[in-house]
Amino acid sequence: MMSSPIQCPPVSRVVIFGGTHGNEMSGVTLVKHWLKDPSELHRKTFEPEPCLANPLAVEKCVRYIDSDLNRSFSEEVLSSSESESDPYEFKRARELNQKYGSGPGLFDFVFDLHNTTSNMGATLLRCSEDDILSLHLAKYLQSSSGNQSMPCYNYLIDIPKKDNVYLQNIGKHSLCLELGPQPQGVIRADVLTRMRELVNCGLDFLDLFNQGKEFPSFETDIYKVLTRVDYPRDHSGEISAFIHSGLQDKDYVPLKPGDPIFTTINGEVLHCNGDTVVYPTFINEAAYYEKKVAFILTEKVSRKVPALKLETLEHHV
Repeated sequence: MMSSPIQCPPVSRVVIFGGTHGNEMSGVTLVKHWLKDPSELHRKTFEPEPCLANPLAVEKCVRYIDSDLNRSFSEEVLSSSESESDPYEFKRARELNQKYGSGPGLFDFVFDLHNTTSNMGATLLRCSEDDILSLHLAKYLQSSSGNQSMPCYNYLIDIPKKDNVYLQNIGKHSLCLELGPQPQGVIRADVLTRMRELVNCGLDFLDLFNQGKEFPSFETDIYKVLTRVDYPRDHSGEISAFIHSGLQDKDYVPLKPGDPIFTTINGEVLHCNGDTVVYPTFINEAAYYEKKVAFILTEKVSRKVPALKLETLEHHV
């Protein structure tokens, strides 16, 4: 499909974050296990480091203590001087950035493990359209990790790096695994097992890449964020209509103009009033009520991805 493969340097420093949100239990449970016994993570070319991102929130089994850690990695927060009055998560964001995301300590790859209460399957969430390494990793997971009962979806929130407030922004390359449905504070064995498979498969990919395996060009479907949709609200700001049963659990299912999306407590139905087919995601996500998001609309786009190979010494000459 394309000539001239993209060359990337080897991936030698890898961190796996769990507990960025302290009540998303798959990542919390896996990272706690790997901190006790990291042998499963060992690869020929690197040793990944597991890390509990928000230990106080994990201890209390809550999403966060003062503010959402996964919205705390803005340039403003990371560059500002620390104050006693700062939210705990701002202080923690600076600690994590100092250890994994700055100067000579910058990590090559960040895995960030999350759960969602929405029916999102295994969502491979990226924040950079131009991260070719993570695109190839996502393709590898889609084709190599099996388990078709929880398929992988390639998901893009395309954000300029200067505006990116997410934890995964601190590494050179990154991938967020967003698996669901799983209630907050609950461990589901099937979701936990699937996340474990995906992390190990992702580490295998990076190990193969480091050993010189070339990955061919390909074409893939990507669900790219268009807009966030709030619930209907009354004059006092209270939610006045809820997700319609015809939309509930239909993440990634095409939403057509005229389809029902909300219903009131008295049975009045509100319909989709757009003029194109879109793909709803994070439908009725519990953690997004506070963010005034009922669901996130995406478009499905096709992307041609160039081949990938390990950067050679000649590349520097």
